[in-house]
Amino acid sequence: MSLALPASPARSILRRVIGAGLRAADPAHALLNLVHRTGHRLQVGRRSYDLRSFDRVVVVGAGKASARMAQTLERVLGVYLDGGLIVVKTGHRLPTKRITVIEAGHPVPDRAGLVAAERLRARVAELGSRDLLIVLLSGGASSLIPAPVEGVSLADKQQLTQLLLRSGATIQEINVVRKHLSTIKGGRLAEATNARIVTLILSDVIGDELTAIGSGPTAPDPSTYREAIAIMKRRRIWTKAPASIRRHLQRGDRGEIGETPKPGTARFRRVQHEIIGNNAMALAAAAETAKREGLHTVLFSPPLIGEASRAANMFVSLTERLSEGEGIVRRPYCIVAGGETTVTVTGRGKGGRAQEFATAAAYEIAGLHKTWIAAIGTDGTDGPTDVAGAVVSGSTLDQAKWKGVNLRRALTQHNTYPALHALQSHIVTGPTGTNVNDLYLLLAL
Repeated sequence: MSLALPASPARSILRRVIGAGLRAADPAHALLNLVHRTGHRLQVGRRSYDLRSFDRVVVVGAGKASARMAQTLERVLGVYLDGGLIVVKTGHRLPTKRITVIEAGHPVPDRAGLVAAERLRARVAELGSRDLLIVLLSGGASSLIPAPVEGVSLADKQQLTQLLLRSGATIQEINVVRKHLSTIKGGRLAEATNARIVTLILSDVIGDELTAIGSGPTAPDPSTYREAIAIMKRRRIWTKAPASIRRHLQRGDRGEIGETPKPGTARFRRVQHEIIGNNAMALAAAAETAKREGLHTVLFSPPLIGEASRAANMFVSLTERLSEGEGIVRRPYCIVAGGETTVTVTGRGKGGRAQEFATAAAYEIAGLHKTWIAAIGTDGTDGPTDVAGAVVSGSTLDQAKWKGVNLRRALTQHNTYPALHALQSHIVTGPTGTNVNDLYLLLAL
């Protein structure tokens, strides 16, 4: 994995701290900590499976980290694996031997994802009660396997996805809507088969809520059509959404079509869910590395959520209290935080939540000597861009003025990518093979 950072006196320390966080979230290592095979016995967490008792062992899945998970699981299962199919974001493919890998669009679903979802669901539906289905899920799965309900087209789903992404809705809110427009999400995939199911999850959702990660294709769904409608109205996109989507949700709310399977449904007694990794693992490793670097280190909590610019303001203001008013830390120090912020987009700017966070943070630390803030999406792609995030310092505003870069306009127009590119502030990793939310650092030397 490459990790290119802007030139600064902090670059070597930031590289080691960020690199440690990303390595800790490597899905291969995370999976092997929980899943292993001895002969014909497959151990998954506390449960053991006799692989000889199954007619077939099939792997399916989706998400930005699913290729790395599939590679590893192939080695674990060996001759017991009967193949499978996973869907990854375009550019995130890795070589596999027995599991087919299909690339598709993210964050907006595309036709490749639609075709892949149909193939995946058909493969699952053909399995019976004497088969074992292993499902690999990681962030991005919801977009990568669109399976719209009857009467809703791919174009309708694409339009709705754009509206939701630009509305500032949380991932939990977005996935409540998605689950009620899909034949896979919200437990529907589990409904489609009689096979025993093991779902291995690399979580990109704060709190590791099973129903929200990848829209919970094998988890019971407590949400309702009514909630989906309420979310769209609250986010002011109800009247903008395609008529086919509104009709479907309204029919569901009236009880004319069935709800997603709910908690307590007998089907889920034959489903095992295991979280193999999450944001907390990345944060702990980053914090431990910062300590070894001789930095006074604080693991910041709670997770940073909400609008990216406001989260940046809160992060800096609270860390200032730690370093000054309350005197808990002193220079040199590092504050480590995680989370997943949102951006309510207006206009046609290019950027992502990590870049928006960093740009807003530049104003909060302006003028501070030897102080840097880094914000990075652990999957290596921040929003619809080719960068993972950005690093800013106490002198970033001065540099922007000298170069004629209007950072305030970039924030207002949610157009942070070109501004940070001009300032050479980007973090570039390429696809990391993992996806466990975002990592934020405040470093003062």
